[in-house]
Amino acid sequence: MSKLHFQIAIVGSGFAGSLLAMITRRLGLSTVLIERGRHPRFVIGESSTPLANLLLEEISVEHDLPLVRPLCKWGTWQKQLPQLACGLKRGFTFYHHEFGKPFTTAAGHQNQLLVGASPNAEVADTHWYRPDFDHYLVRQIQQLGITYLDETKLISARELTNGMNLAGTWHGKPVEITAEFVIDATGPRGFLHRALGLPEKTFAAFPSTQGLFSHFQNVGALPENFSAPGSTPPYPPEQAAVHHVFPGGWIWVLKFNNGITSAGVAATDAVANELHFNTGEPAWRKLLERLPSLTEIFKSANAVMPFIHSPRLSFQSGVVAGSRWALLPSAAGFVDPLLSTGFPLTLLGVQRLGKILKLGCHNSSFQERLNAYAAMTALELETAADLIGALYAKMNRFESFKELSLLYFASASYSETARRLGKPELANGFLLCAHPAFANQLRQICETARELDSPDAIRKLSRAIRAAIEPFDVAGLTDQSRHPWYPAMTSDLLRNASKVNASQDEIRAMFARCGLRSN
Repeated sequence: MSKLHFQIAIVGSGFAGSLLAMITRRLGLSTVLIERGRHPRFVIGESSTPLANLLLEEISVEHDLPLVRPLCKWGTWQKQLPQLACGLKRGFTFYHHEFGKPFTTAAGHQNQLLVGASPNAEVADTHWYRPDFDHYLVRQIQQLGITYLDETKLISARELTNGMNLAGTWHGKPVEITAEFVIDATGPRGFLHRALGLPEKTFAAFPSTQGLFSHFQNVGALPENFSAPGSTPPYPPEQAAVHHVFPGGWIWVLKFNNGITSAGVAATDAVANELHFNTGEPAWRKLLERLPSLTEIFKSANAVMPFIHSPRLSFQSGVVAGSRWALLPSAAGFVDPLLSTGFPLTLLGVQRLGKILKLGCHNSSFQERLNAYAAMTALELETAADLIGALYAKMNRFESFKELSLLYFASASYSETARRLGKPELANGFLLCAHPAFANQLRQICETARELDSPDAIRKLSRAIRAAIEPFDVAGLTDQSRHPWYPAMTSDLLRNASKVNASQDEIRAMFARCGLRSN
């Protein structure tokens, strides 16, 4: 039997596990990265956001990871790493559909929402084609001299007085690994959750949902009836995370620059069971038959891998950390692909664990900081579930759905701006979940959205959303003249500089650092 010892063992070599391995290596800690399979491989979770890209940039700068830095935006990625497939993401695009009816713009932009995330492609976000993205990071791991064990099947984890013992097989042969600290980056219901028998929690008031997804070739463009004649959207609508919303669920479409399109559906059990998601492709075809405009988009498409059915999308571990181990946010819980919350949640966790490990496992405040990490991870997951659950409740009332989604865009753009200005203390957790004013308003709004549906309640909900957003709106989201198309404009940041305790000169200096021009 091979017996190996390290200070840090990280299980799971997705992007988060690889980034943490790089961080611990830079901190001078002996590290092993353990992978059950081998790269390249398919992984779900592909759409980045401005906040996620900023967090990736912060990590690459703080820990001197120059080979990660180009991945933080479309422009540098295409100039320095064009061999890695990705997709251009200029914003978030939403279209509302009714079963059995083609999509139409006859009522103007009433059944759509476009929120710009960048003023141009150079600084835009990306969809990560994970087979390329994750494989690239693993190659950097190996170049840094970090021990990497693939095809390793761990079967047990046992807490020791001064660490953890992991046992299993490596390339079919017995292996035993001891480490002072273990980090689980294996995703929902992952290795440590199973091996330690951790309890599972449910998100309060969040519907039971299922997923069905694959990768496709030959996916068509949006038909002409998705665009009103003579109108100019704030960005090309398909250069985005495209959401096709219908009562009880939604379809995502993410296009990569290698001819591959990621597409899938997340829906309540009622919808998923009626369509028999467990049958795979037949269920997908049956769903498209109910959405005529999407049938046209996918009429020539073919899946390049078998459909994957996820019978339960949402998950939350009842325990996030122990004395000698921690789950990354991606292993501690998952809500839904809606709004692409997974990347920023996970990268916030990577960043926080990096700071904790920098102090060392024997620091007197180590456990206190680890407990705080666990509490914040749970709070952020629960807050995301609150908002996304409210959005599910309003998928049949799209005007309310659009207004609720602005809570996400307002808090995310505010947090990004505060961090870029060097004022992270203003951004109290993901979705401002620890901000005393915004967090309470968000919870109350989500509760109201889930429970009430009368015309008077909807009007009150709309007013409450606008009131909650206004003090944090640095992106023109409360400008009714733009609704429901919101371009990304630097002039909004200049006009709202005081909301982030900044002067307009500070904002202009931030633009210069980011390669932006004022408009």
